[in-house]
Amino acid sequence: MKHISLIGALGLAALMGACSTDGAKWNINGTINGLTDSDVVVLEGSNQGRWYTIDTIKTDADGKFNYSHAPQGYPDIYRLRTAGKALYFPIDSIESVTITATAPDIATNHTLSGSPQAENLFRVDSLLSASASTMGVDGVVTDENLKRRLGQMLLADPAGIVTYYIISKKVDGKPLFNPSVQLDNRLIGAVANAFAEQRPSDPRTSYLRRLYLENRRNAGNLPASQLVATEVGAFDIKLYDQKGREHSLLDISKQGKVALLNFTAYGAEWSPAFNIELNKVYEKYRDRGFEIYQVAVDTDEYAWKQTATNLPWITVLNDITDSKNLINYNVTVLPVSFVIDRNGEITDRLDGVDGLDSTVASRL
Repeated sequence: MKHISLIGALGLAALMGACSTDGAKWNINGTINGLTDSDVVVLEGSNQGRWYTIDTIKTDADGKFNYSHAPQGYPDIYRLRTAGKALYFPIDSIESVTITATAPDIATNHTLSGSPQAENLFRVDSLLSASASTMGVDGVVTDENLKRRLGQMLLADPAGIVTYYIISKKVDGKPLFNPSVQLDNRLIGAVANAFAEQRPSDPRTSYLRRLYLENRRNAGNLPASQLVATEVGAFDIKLYDQKGREHSLLDISKQGKVALLNFTAYGAEWSPAFNIELNKVYEKYRDRGFEIYQVAVDTDEYAWKQTATNLPWITVLNDITDSKNLINYNVTVLPVSFVIDRNGEITDRLDGVDGLDSTVASRL
């Protein structure tokens, strides 16, 4: 099945493909205000937490810069450092990331844009800064609301580079997700499992697996290759169907049903075939307490209504100018689905329909 990426007015961009032409490079550009003549801006890479210098970044008199570098074959986190402070940014493939910062404290005074990963990492850092301003630096690692929101981001994209950034993040020398804490380690296990399945050759995969296994508790007789998944509370979505009626996603859980949250686009060429397969699962399990909450990301409202009228499940339209729900669930490609159990917890993320039948059956 073909997928489509979300771009433009949604504030999200397509994930760059793994294949590229010879000589293609990733790029960072932007402005660092407030630099003095003695400030040096250093680009650094990381080897599982050990930072090393890649190059120095030259800025003009106005602090503007533009720098390109050859990709290394897998996504990674880099940082710019100056005056003892650093800002972090992700590179997936050969995209271009725009950075705007103000020295001397570029760590807390910067923005990132240009790719879905950059926007998500900036969102993570913004959440961390907001928590620190409210609870103090020492309170960030114990901020349960913060960790719940970050946990939702982890499960939405468990094999993403920003997920690795969250898992490996330390605040004042303390791990944000502490592997010695059982619940935190379950999240680490879910991420390790996703990396093993989707990024087996990524150098971080073996590190994540080892980190989880060395700290797991009460794992019983599970083989070393079997990692424990976790469940994270879902964000509620309240949108309107083709008849103008509002539907709340979490109301499905309150009714004691298992929900499939599906983000799709009726205008895509694959949409009819996808909905046919979705209907097979719906007809099979609807009488056992299963419901579909389908969010369409379409610009043609009339065409959406025509299609939605013929579908038996909950169909709602996400306004093209409102990206909140897409950002909350880290939706960068369509279609994508999330299984939400009767307790309102996200248990699975699925691309396409492969494995949907068995996954839904296991939750009923």
